[in-house]
Amino acid sequence: MPAIMLRRPLAAIVALSALMPFASVATAADDTVSADAVVHHYADLAHANYADALNAAEVLNERIDELLANPTAETLDAAKQAWLQARIPYQQSEVFRFGNAVVDDWEGQLNAWPLDEGMIDYVEGDDYQHELGNEGATANIVANEQIEVGGESLDVSEITPELLADLNEVGGSEANVASGYHAIEFLLWGQDLNGFEAGSGERPVSDYQTGDDCTHGNCDRRRSYLDAVSDLLVDDLEWMVAQWAPEAEDNYRQSLLAESDQEGLRRMLFGMGSLSLGELAGERLKVALEANSFEDEHDCFSDNTHNSHYYNGQGIQNIYTGTYQRLDGSVVEGPSLQDLLAQQDEALADNLSEQLDATMARLDAIKQAAEAESSPMAFDMMIAPGNEQGSELINEAILTLVAQTGSIEQAAGELGVTSLQPDDAGHRF
Repeated sequence: MPAIMLRRPLAAIVALSALMPFASVATAADDTVSADAVVHHYADLAHANYADALNAAEVLNERIDELLANPTAETLDAAKQAWLQARIPYQQSEVFRFGNAVVDDWEGQLNAWPLDEGMIDYVEGDDYQHELGNEGATANIVANEQIEVGGESLDVSEITPELLADLNEVGGSEANVASGYHAIEFLLWGQDLNGFEAGSGERPVSDYQTGDDCTHGNCDRRRSYLDAVSDLLVDDLEWMVAQWAPEAEDNYRQSLLAESDQEGLRRMLFGMGSLSLGELAGERLKVALEANSFEDEHDCFSDNTHNSHYYNGQGIQNIYTGTYQRLDGSVVEGPSLQDLLAQQDEALADNLSEQLDATMARLDAIKQAAEAESSPMAFDMMIAPGNEQGSELINEAILTLVAQTGSIEQAAGELGVTSLQPDDAGHRF
């Protein structure tokens, strides 16, 4: 993962009107779809998706402020619900990461995982699993104003967004994650000490209370950390929304649209294929299942992993169909890869559409099992040794993801994009 730095929004940050749905580039009068129109609409989808992620993060930030102003079970639960809601648009946006360096270089500060949570706050030592040899794994920034990592003594006395951005990957370990959604998740839920059994993290709200009501010590610093990390999340998302804004000059959107149509299509298809294969089928499903490792589940503190996977799959389908349903229920739609491919090979276009539907059905089966009213089975329960039902659910999703990646590669060839080679993250299927 590239070096991380604090991101600031562009000077002309996106106005409120720019966050609303907007018209896409029109297709030709004879209803044929051009590659140029498809790539322009891809940028529209990115802008709408990141705008939703920003809006949801702003709500999360407000709920965290309310929690810190009045720490009760109700305000803690409200902050948790806002975090869960914020994951819905963000997870759909991950399809833009692959193929767009501006996103990939930035994404680690928001979504890096797995993380060694003992770098941030207290952990239960007996059940704490962390990266071997990571000196930052028990640094505990909340409890200490000075930490020792990688032979360096670091001043962490004042917890600010800038400090947290600088601490990401400190000491050269990718597990030293100080910011982003998962740092916030840990600070809201705490460790999940249930292993393969039912239950998520159970951090007490008293961890954010003051005076004699404070539990686990250092509540003032824990409060400062949560406040700073949620502010940084909003700051980062403001920057990314501005990169895709249609009215801005010299941003990433303009650079993308200045490329050839074939390069634009390549980035779209590479993103779909790489998230399908190496990331979702490989890193997020296959690794956790084969290792029977609940430390390798994506949203491990909240047990929201099933939704994380589901909305990753939805993001892939969004790019193909050219549609995105916003958090307010409105739909952004326009010229799509599906339309463009159907003009070249209708049978392949239909086949890929059916495969994407099949994948979403398999990811939905995982989601439904995790959210069942009777005997729910969260993702960390599915990957338990000997859980044949869970293993079957996950393996079926992996198979459909692999199958759709093959068709994505075929689609690339039909559209004149050669040597797509989606990232497989070193996995063999």
